[in-house]
Amino acid sequence: MRISRLILPASDVSKSAAFFRDVLELPTDGNSIQVGRSEIQLIPAVEEAPRGVHLAFNVPYERFDTAVAWLKGRTSLQREPDGGECFALEGDWQSRSIYFDGPDNAVLELIGRRRLRDSARNRPFSGADLSCLSEVGVPSDDVDGMVAEAAWTFGVGTIGPASSSFAAIGDDEGLLIVVAPNRPWFPERRQLPSARGLEIVLEGVKGPEMLVSPLHGWKVHA
Repeated sequence: MRISRLILPASDVSKSAAFFRDVLELPTDGNSIQVGRSEIQLIPAVEEAPRGVHLAFNVPYERFDTAVAWLKGRTSLQREPDGGECFALEGDWQSRSIYFDGPDNAVLELIGRRRLRDSARNRPFSGADLSCLSEVGVPSDDVDGMVAEAAWTFGVGTIGPASSSFAAIGDDEGLLIVVAPNRPWFPERRQLPSARGLEIVLEGVKGPEMLVSPLHGWKVHA
């Protein structure tokens, strides 16, 4: 599953675009941000912008340490209470991650996934090494039901077992991170999930069906 496009409301489109351009070195064209094969389209928020959006970007697993050094030179990282800033998951995930703040109190992540092989490069790390938008978080009052609905609608399963408060729907190339509304985002656990106004466009799944959350204001379609 791949996330080809995300429509993201912003309180200040110009300020958000500048963050993606200047901090993450991503190509911008007006309100359009290119992240490898994915596009983020910023739009003015109709009312209040969603605060607590979670987005993750794939980086080459082999260059993860280089990605950490690059990002630390550009912005502050989020940390756990014990000071940990790099997080490795084995088992179903096989990944390494770092987290940082984005516009409108977003929780952003760079993640290297071991199962996605990438040839090592000697050139300096840059935004060109972010291969795609690989995760978008969405709140749901029925996580188990969302897993079943996504399997029926898009023909996709989960990475690892789902729980009543968390599910990762999709695969290493693209995931919907579905969480209970009262479950704050790791690692600092100070931002609750929000996705009002988000529109997520998928590729590599069954279509053209759509999932919509009238309560939380997001929609996903192929």
